Amino acid sequence: MWSLLRLSAITLSLCVLAGCSDPKIDTSSMPAAVVSIENVREAMPAYKRDEFDKALAIMAMPNFGSMALLSTKRMNAAEIAESANVRMHGLTGDQVIKRADDILRERRARERQQALSTLARLTEKQARAATDREQRERFSIDSARYYISQSPYGTPEPALDIEVTNHTEQAVSQVFLRGVVTSADRSAPWVDETFYYVIAGGLEAGETAMWRLAPNRFSAWGNTQIPSEVTLTVTVEGLDDAEGNPLWDSPELSKSEVERLEHLIHEYQGIALSTTQ
Repeated sequence: MWSLLRLSAITLSLCVLAGCSDPKIDTSSMPAAVVSIENVREAMPAYKRDEFDKALAIMAMPNFGSMALLSTKRMNAAEIAESANVRMHGLTGDQVIKRADDILRERRARERQQALSTLARLTEKQARAATDREQRERFSIDSARYYISQSPYGTPEPALDIEVTNHTEQAVSQVFLRGVVTSADRSAPWVDETFYYVIAGGLEAGETAMWRLAPNRFSAWGNTQIPSEVTLTVTVEGLDDAEGNPLWDSPELSKSEVERLEHLIHEYQGIALSTTQ
């Protein structure tokens, strides 16, 4: 019995001594950090050293953890020591690897949460823009015509005849429009301009109006090369209510936002957006 107890005590002592013999990183000074990092690395099995090197890089630059994993260049002990901090002090090689793995897990969790929040925000923005666009389109352009007329002084002047109907439930005092003039024999438009029109007395819900507009003859509208047979396409870009406040003006997604949204939808498809709440 005594022999068994003595053997157990010896075995425990050996385990404790073995654990205590594992070298640890000392960041109390630059020289100590350089020496201790190399000692810890050399004491590790060869198959773990590459993993240890990457773990050191992640701990030295936690904000670039994913990049450190992809990097094929090993940071030397001096480079690690320059950015060494209390997170490394007193750690063995295996503890460094585990700590780096924890840093990566936390970073990936934050990135995932941020991505899902961005996905929810862009999806909501896109939906609001689509809803407002549908509302604006209820202010319809029934017909549009571009031509050259004669001014009272006999000079040629561009003219636009536009017929509209307010199918919205709001009175409209001002409308922002985009006009595009094209011809069958030309790929590029003759005119592609935005402009606004203040409606005298406003246009009530359900009302129709015919407008004759006279753009500046010195602008693109007055280009004398524009042929007589052209098509004028007018779209509604914005509306103001009777008090002059914008109606249904949620902005569309920018090109970069569309690309970002498409990427996130592909990456996180099937994940309920409610997880971001």
